[in-house]
Amino acid sequence: MASSICSAEQLAPLFGHNITNAAAAADYICGQFSAVSDRFVDTSYAVDSTYILFSAYLVFAMQLGFAMLCAGSVRAKNTMNIMLTNVLDAAAGGIFYYLFGFAFAFGAPSNGFIGKHFFGLNEMPSSLFDYSFFLYQWAFAIAAAGITSGSIAERTQFVAYLIYSSFLTGFVYPVVSHWFWSSDGWASAGKTENLLFGSGVIDFAGSGVVHMVGGIAGLYGALIEGPRIGRFDHEGRAVALRGHSASLVVLGTFLLWFGWYGFNPGSFFKILSPYKSGEYYGQWSAVGRTAVTTTLAGCTAALTTLFVKRVISGHWVVTDVCNGLLGGFAAITSGCSVVEPWAAVICGFVAALVLIGCNKLAQKVKYDDPLEAAQLHGGCGAWGIIFTGLFATKKYVNEVYPGQPSRPYGLFMGGGYGLLAAHIIQIVVIIGWVSLTMGPLFYILHKLNLLRISPDDEMSGMDLTRHGGFAYAYEDDPQNHTKMGEQI
Repeated sequence: MASSICSAEQLAPLFGHNITNAAAAADYICGQFSAVSDRFVDTSYAVDSTYILFSAYLVFAMQLGFAMLCAGSVRAKNTMNIMLTNVLDAAAGGIFYYLFGFAFAFGAPSNGFIGKHFFGLNEMPSSLFDYSFFLYQWAFAIAAAGITSGSIAERTQFVAYLIYSSFLTGFVYPVVSHWFWSSDGWASAGKTENLLFGSGVIDFAGSGVVHMVGGIAGLYGALIEGPRIGRFDHEGRAVALRGHSASLVVLGTFLLWFGWYGFNPGSFFKILSPYKSGEYYGQWSAVGRTAVTTTLAGCTAALTTLFVKRVISGHWVVTDVCNGLLGGFAAITSGCSVVEPWAAVICGFVAALVLIGCNKLAQKVKYDDPLEAAQLHGGCGAWGIIFTGLFATKKYVNEVYPGQPSRPYGLFMGGGYGLLAAHIIQIVVIIGWVSLTMGPLFYILHKLNLLRISPDDEMSGMDLTRHGGFAYAYEDDPQNHTKMGEQI
């Protein structure tokens, strides 16, 4: 917010010649006016900082949602293991994002590939960033790591979790976020010149940056590990290894839903920004619209999944509906700020079909992902990127990304092919980057026997063999724990 200027030289003549010490009076009035103006500036900074901090708290609360969702989606004998990995995604991710990740992502001025300032938050706060921005971006980074942990659940060594999570949050994810979110990134929509296809990539809250990165990383981990024991029978038919608690899945889903209102609307970073002073419509309106589009996409995806799965399986399956809901959220995350509410309904409808189709394909190729993370976040995230290239409106694009009135927008909205072309490039480079980084990492861990646990440990459950006991106390006799693990 710019300060208004009060000039004593301009104000003094207005008092006329009969006012004693007109210049002194003008100086006093201007001093008081400047003090009030500065207070408004201070208030603006405080309001925006509070807004991004509150959004960061919401996004961090999604970790609890991830933990509950993961716990309910695995068998009871692996509950402690998956819960611990969620805790360590946040803890290890916090240290590595502090040391390296934030600098690689937002360390401006830099080149188009990777940032090079603010290592260990050196030189912060600055005119570019305050600590609240770091906290918000850290919450995003650990969300990407949490997605990956779901794909490789129930069969992965604990040391592998630590290694991949640190590498993902400290290097792989930050580089991608630099490309598309930093003002210096080669494909960023926030650049002032040399925009990719004249538009840059509009991945507002991260269908590609967060969801595709986490989903593709999980895809490689699960492919290299192979399916869980018993997931496919000797004839190759899929066998359901259902999670032990639909209640935890629903609880986790609602917590994620709640947190998404920080994930998407919070990505504006500011709320006290009028588009035109003195009017009811401003960035606060865009924040509200973003929350609405997010809601509609998730709700539509949930209902679509409910009825399509009812036709396919003959049952109303709550866990499928929860995954469909989250698939809608993952898809709308890219274009949530630049599309009309009616378009969000289309986004959610197609996202549900994409998720169902990806799950069918996964079964055919004998791919095992306990949380459907690669299909949900990778598949629906990719659809969300394409959706934005089709349905982004001119008005909202120019409001959210001002300064380029001729910028391309959604193809179906009359904006040409530029934005869609940039988004296809985004999908390709994310797949390529994650393949070149996380694929070799998981392969090396596999060759070093650091990736998958032994068959005996997998059958007994990692809670018993790796973490000292079960998450639930079934009886008091510790001698029966092994037998119980084989039954669960």
